[in-house]
Amino acid sequence: MDSLTVQIIVTVVVGLAYIVGLTGIVVPVLPGTITIAIATLIWAIVIGGWPAWIVFAIVLVLSAIGMTTSYVLTGRKLHAAEVPMWPIYVGIAAGIVGFFVIPLLGLPIGFVLGLCVSEAVRQKDIAKGFGSAWIAVKALGVGIMIEFSLAMLSTIVFAVGVVVHFVTA
Repeated sequence: MDSLTVQIIVTVVVGLAYIVGLTGIVVPVLPGTITIAIATLIWAIVIGGWPAWIVFAIVLVLSAIGMTTSYVLTGRKLHAAEVPMWPIYVGIAAGIVGFFVIPLLGLPIGFVLGLCVSEAVRQKDIAKGFGSAWIAVKALGVGIMIEFSLAMLSTIVFAVGVVVHFVTA
């Protein structure tokens, strides 16, 4: 196989990895942002040249900002609502169990139910449990939207890098 054929194949496979990564941000069963960053690194190694490495650097920065912002904002909102970490851990465990009971949909359903029940037990009030669960779901939703937006920006950067590479090759 010649070099151009290898580059085209790797670019297509990395494009598919981007689809998996974007899906993984919304559906937490698949790896998300990290898939995009690693796929771009592989693409930069195979393609070579400064444009590919600039694309990787930009995608890496966007990925780091997206993941960090998602976690920090979610954590701050939960902390501001005085939701401790152990109900979140119960929700995560219930989400994992739910994933095996109801494939795909069981993860978010299990998480919300686990969080709601643990918060209701902690606060000794089911209404407050629902309130805390709703705050957590909104916080996670905002985090996912921010991370997904930055991953889409990474996708645009990658697409521009692909065009620049193959037009100038």
